[in-house]
Amino acid sequence: MQTVTETPGVSGTDGRRSRWTEHRRARREELVGAAVEAVRGAGPDFAVEDVARQAQVSKTVIYRYFSDKDELIDAVLERISGAVLLPRLLGELAVDRPDDRDRLHAVIAAFVALIEDEPALYRFAYAHAGRSGRKDLVAATEREIAEALGLLVGERLADAGRPAAPALTWAYGVVGMVQLTAHWWSGTRSVPAADLVEQLTDLAWGGLGTLLPPRRNA
Repeated sequence: MQTVTETPGVSGTDGRRSRWTEHRRARREELVGAAVEAVRGAGPDFAVEDVARQAQVSKTVIYRYFSDKDELIDAVLERISGAVLLPRLLGELAVDRPDDRDRLHAVIAAFVALIEDEPALYRFAYAHAGRSGRKDLVAATEREIAEALGLLVGERLADAGRPAAPALTWAYGVVGMVQLTAHWWSGTRSVPAADLVEQLTDLAWGGLGTLLPPRRNA
């Protein structure tokens, strides 16, 4: 007769519970991925039926993993922020380019390119920003980008022996200006994307360029 050996301190029930928890997490992630694709296809006003069709399951299955559509929307917003917005923008911000204006230009260009590459996801994110009673994940994403920019600006000021206090004010000002202008542009497309990037960079750098001390190795 075969002997079943259990790991000390871990019961069979605990093992099954752990496997079920992991299965549920993985299945939920798959459904979020299907919801993202549904948004790409149906736009910001996607229906749960669109997600079910994309995932090839019934609506009942969707509601086993999400209590309501609001919870599903929150999960999609988290995916857009964590897998699309932040990697692109923070990735560009982290690149140590020798020219500060070039770094600013690269981040702004990445944001405008995202609007062009993922118009449905962008519209979805801002259509659902600031919903009553829900966490504003779009604002949280903007704050994370502004805080990262503020950290870089603050380090530059501190290295020059200057107070770092204005860093966050300047960073939030730049991020807010770029976001609001790009959002307006997303609905009008009044100028080519490349021109928009140059104009925003000129405006942002026109302020930061006069305020930032030069690099020590410049």
